[in-house]
Amino acid sequence: MEKDFEDEFKYPDEISDEKLEMLYVGLLLNSPRAIRRFYFLYEDCYFSNKMVDNAYRSVLFREGDEFSSELARKNFKLPKTSNGEYEYKENLKMIASKEKSSIEDIYVKLKKLFMLKKYYVIAPTAKIQQEILDIKKYAKYDEMSIDEVISTIDQITVTSELSKGILNKESTNFLISGNNSLKSGLKIPFPIMNATFKGFRKGETSSFAMPSNYGKSRFSINLLAHIAFVEKQKVLMISNEMTEEKMKLCLITTIINNKNIQKYHLQNLAVDEGRLLDLKFKPDDKSFKEVDGKGFILQKENETNANFVKRLYKLSSEFKKTVKATKWLDNQLKNAIYFIHVSEHTNDDLKKIILNYYYKEGIEYILYDTLKTDIDNIGNGEELKKTATVLSTLAQKYKLCIISTLQLLENSTQPLNLNVNDLSSNRTIKEVLDNLCLVKQIPKENIKEYEFAENEELQDYKNLKNYTDPNVRYYVFVVDKNRAGSKPKLLFRLNLAYNIWEELGVIRMKIK
Repeated sequence: MEKDFEDEFKYPDEISDEKLEMLYVGLLLNSPRAIRRFYFLYEDCYFSNKMVDNAYRSVLFREGDEFSSELARKNFKLPKTSNGEYEYKENLKMIASKEKSSIEDIYVKLKKLFMLKKYYVIAPTAKIQQEILDIKKYAKYDEMSIDEVISTIDQITVTSELSKGILNKESTNFLISGNNSLKSGLKIPFPIMNATFKGFRKGETSSFAMPSNYGKSRFSINLLAHIAFVEKQKVLMISNEMTEEKMKLCLITTIINNKNIQKYHLQNLAVDEGRLLDLKFKPDDKSFKEVDGKGFILQKENETNANFVKRLYKLSSEFKKTVKATKWLDNQLKNAIYFIHVSEHTNDDLKKIILNYYYKEGIEYILYDTLKTDIDNIGNGEELKKTATVLSTLAQKYKLCIISTLQLLENSTQPLNLNVNDLSSNRTIKEVLDNLCLVKQIPKENIKEYEFAENEELQDYKNLKNYTDPNVRYYVFVVDKNRAGSKPKLLFRLNLAYNIWEELGVIRMKIK
C-alpha cells in the first residue's frame, strides 16, 4: 500500500484510532528530537488519516530533519504542501500539549494498531482477518507488548486451519447426537478390526507393517477396493512399490474374487491372478478338444490376441462373466481409485500430491504404499518420522484418512511377540501414528501351536487348518497402537493368488 494515500485504504474501525495518530504526531511536532527513537519504518507505517500521514512525513523531513535517521526516512516520499497545513499541525500540537501520557506509551499503543493493520491487509482469508481484528478485544490486550501482538498474529496464521474450540461447549449435544467421528469412521472390511479402530476415521493416520514380499501392496489394493466400491468413496493410491500395470492386474483380481464386491458386479467367479494374466479359461463344452493339459482353451499358432478373445467369448461363459465384471469396474468413475507412482520424491512433493487430489477431486482417503523417507534422506531412519509427521499434519488439518504400509524386519520374532522394535525404520514413528498394526506370517511348521476364536468373548478356540496350497497363508495382525482403545491380536487367512483376505478372529498360543 502506498503511504502517500494515492489509493486511500479504509481500515476497519476496530483497528483504527485517528485521535491516537493525531496525538502521536502532535507530540513529535512539540518535541521533534523524539523522532530519533519513536519512528516507524516505511513497511510498518499504517496511518488511517492522510493528513496525519503527511504531517508525520513533515516531521521526518522538516521539523525533525536533524534528528531523523536515513533508516527512519527510507522509502518515504516528501510531504505535500497544501493550504491549511500550518493550521492543521498547530492543532495537532495543541491536542498533544494536553496529553499526560509519555510519547513512549502512545508510540507502543499506535505500533500495536499498525501491526494489526499490516497483517490484516495481507491476511489470505476473511476468517484470518476477523481473528486479527478480535485481538483488539482480548481481555488483556492493553497489557500486551508489541512483540506479543506480533507473536499472536503469527500463531493465528499458523493455526488458522487447525481444529479449535471450547471443550465444554455443546457437550450434551455431542453425547446424544451420535454424530461424531469418534463413534464410527468408514467401515473396514474386517469385523473385529473395524470395531477395534472404530473404522477408518478422517483426521487419523494408520499404518500396517509387514516384512518384504508379504503382500503389502496386495493388502492395500484390498482396502482400496472396499473403500471405493463398497463404501463408494474416491480414494488415492500413492505407490513407490508396484507399477500401475501390476496394481491394475491386482485390482481386477480383487474385484473378481471378493464376495462383498461381487454383490455389485453380480458375477460369481473364482479366477486367480495367473489365469487372468494369461487368459486361461475352460470351455463350457467339455468335449472341446483344443485345450492344454489343464483343460484351458489354447491360443492357436499365429492367432492374434483379438481373435483369441473373440473365440473365448464364444467358448467360455466364465470368460464372459469376467469381462462383465471388468466392464463394471470401468464404469466406477464416481468413486474411482486414483493412482500415482512416485519413485523419487520429497516430503514437499508428497504434500503437494495429496493436496492437489484433495482440492481437484475432493479425495479424503489416501493410501501410501510404502511409507519411506524422502529422496534427500534415503537410508536415514530418523527422517521417516518427519515424513509421517507431514502425513499426520495433513490428516488433521484437512480431515483426511491416510493409510500407509511400513517395512517390518525379517527376524526371528514370533508373530504374537511383535512390537515396535521389529520395525525396520525409526521406532519413534509410532508416536506420530494414530493406529499401527504389525503383521507376520505363521510358518507352516508352527501352525499346530496356535488356536483361534471368532471373538474373545466366546472363548471357543479352534485349531488352524493346514493347507497344502502355498498361496494360502495365515498372518497374525498385532495391534500395537490404537487411539480408540483395545489392542487385540488377530488371525487372518489369505490367498495371494486371488487376493482374498479373511479375518478369522483372535489368536493365541495353545495352552500346554
